[in-house]
Amino acid sequence: MTTDSLPLTWIKSSYSGNGGSCIEWAPAHAAATGIVPLRDSKAPQGPSLAVPAAAFASFVAGVKAGEFRA
Repeated sequence: MTTDSLPLTWIKSSYSGNGGSCIEWAPAHAAATGIVPLRDSKAPQGPSLAVPAAAFASFVAGVKAGEFRA
């Protein structure tokens, strides 16, 4: 499934500051479809990712748990 044909309301991550390393996501689409659209806030016309909600939740849990190193 692609997100190209659906109108999306994008929001910036609440953890994003003004440093420029920000992602945006479309929570209403995620809730309705189980697919989490993600994009770079600096390039809103660029490509986006569509990730299954369960996989995205696992990724976020891993980040919070410190499983990924910089």
